Amino acid sequence: QVRLVESGGGSVQSGESLRLSCEASGFTFEKYVMAWFRQTPGKEREAVVVINYVHHSKYGGSAQGRFTVSLENDKNTMYLQMATLQPEDTAVYYCAAHSGNLLSLVTPRYTFWGRGTQVTVAS
Repeated sequence: QVRLVESGGGSVQSGESLRLSCEASGFTFEKYVMAWFRQTPGKEREAVVVINYVHHSKYGGSAQGRFTVSLENDKNTMYLQMATLQPEDTAVYYCAAHSGNLLSLVTPRYTFWGRGTQVTVAS
């Protein structure tokens, strides 16, 4: 059974950093592409970054050079290091996965989702 569990969200001040974690179980990264998405109320879920087993990654526009994704393959865990956070980064951040090797930023491609972790950035 595939399971994705996010952690590390919280409330921070503008300019501070956070690191999110996504622990995956029920599969290994070799056959899946992993991604971070985020969503704010009333808006569509948007891709932040996608990464594959060999650590090739593709960033969505929202990352703006401040976010860094990484994988710890032996722990089946993905991370999102977020620096210089701004109030517009406030959202629920979701971990997602799809089988295959396409580095897609398209939401419907992803078949497995975590429940999300809230990130709130105060100005």
